[in-house]
Amino acid sequence: MNDSLPQLITVLREELQQYGEMLALLDRQQELVIGRAANELLDNVAAINAQTSVIQLVRRERGARQSDVARQFHVADDASFAELVAALPEPHGLLVNALVKENNQCLHQVRQRVSQNHLLLTRSVDLTQRLLATLLAATEKTVYQGDGTVTPVTPVRRLCDAVG
Repeated sequence: MNDSLPQLITVLREELQQYGEMLALLDRQQELVIGRAANELLDNVAAINAQTSVIQLVRRERGARQSDVARQFHVADDASFAELVAALPEPHGLLVNALVKENNQCLHQVRQRVSQNHLLLTRSVDLTQRLLATLLAATEKTVYQGDGTVTPVTPVRRLCDAVG
């Protein structure tokens, strides 16, 4: 056996670790949103974006190692992990299968957490928009025009409109 199978196992472990890092960042994001820590939240979003890039790199590496192992064990390059695992010698097949399952579970958790955070952030923005609308409506101003008429100034009703 050449080094391709141990390399695949190593990169599957790395992928699992990176999903764990992403889950930690997403958990922290929830805490920051709930705690209304806007400045820290911006840093967290940058960290999440960086972690997304790391995960993409690790996934590409895993794909390359998966193809190497497939060729080594005479399985099609585009074979699923289930097909690949069936061709691997024991106990390697069991280990690869377990790592793939754990990675899939972590990916599912990441997707759930992203969805939860999106909902949390959307609600936060909605509440902010309502607050701004209330505050701006209460402070509606009037402006004198050049011809002496008075014109009310319409307040910005949406946060997105106020930002640009």
